[in-house]
Amino acid sequence: MMRQLTRLIGVLAVSLVMAAPALVLAQQPPSEPQGEFLPIDQLPPAEQLPAAPLLVAAYAFAWLAVFFYLWTVWRRLNKVEAEMLVLQKRQSRQREG
Repeated sequence: MMRQLTRLIGVLAVSLVMAAPALVLAQQPPSEPQGEFLPIDQLPPAEQLPAAPLLVAAYAFAWLAVFFYLWTVWRRLNKVEAEMLVLQKRQSRQREG
């Protein structure tokens, strides 16, 4: 019990230390306030979103990983079903013989 409590306190402490920089940066005001809406094509190149291709690639990778996992599960289930049929046939032969 004491070991689990110590481990929990350690995990909380490490989490706090890792989250502290993000909390400090989140509290800082923006460098220059913007008073009006600007379309993205009028923004300077440094403020545009060049991450769209990366986002699409990340989603594509995630979906491919999900489909690959489902395909492997489907194959394993088919193998298990085939093995169960073989065992069922063996059992029926042993009962008859």
